[in-house]
Amino acid sequence: MSLSTKSTYHIQEASVKDIPTIQQLAEQIWRPTYKSILTPEQMEYMMNMMYSTESLTSQLTKQKHHYLILYNIDVPIGYASYAYLEAPGIYKLHKIYLHQDYQGKGIGKLLISAVIDKVTAAQGTILELDVNRDNKAKLFYEKQGFSVYKEKDTNIGNGYWMNDYVMRKPL
Repeated sequence: MSLSTKSTYHIQEASVKDIPTIQQLAEQIWRPTYKSILTPEQMEYMMNMMYSTESLTSQLTKQKHHYLILYNIDVPIGYASYAYLEAPGIYKLHKIYLHQDYQGKGIGKLLISAVIDKVTAAQGTILELDVNRDNKAKLFYEKQGFSVYKEKDTNIGNGYWMNDYVMRKPL
């Protein structure tokens, strides 16, 4: 990718007014990402749990999640969210998703680098994330310097579990 190509991309911090954009991106990106991993019922449950207007409003206001939206010129193509954990210097990357048409081209690095820049500016020393043990994105995270810290299984309600690797990257 040339420098001129990269210049068409920009990242903006999201607010409550950007919830419809985040929801649109989740429909375009999140569903296809998990269609081979989750049942349709679990996908609906999780979409509502994470991407309903009420849930996103809470994430942005009460839970202090920071959302970044990646644009190609004026078209939203990806998003990330992160927040401080209750452990000194540790931030959690809650979400990072890039439209399939842009994957494998080095563009995801722009988004993760923006998160890392924000976290280090806030005196963060570790960026942590959870990735489903069947998600091929684990390879992307390893290429970005993350390594498996531990495994965890989380009951998310309604009889559903998230079976994840917890990965960390020192900053």
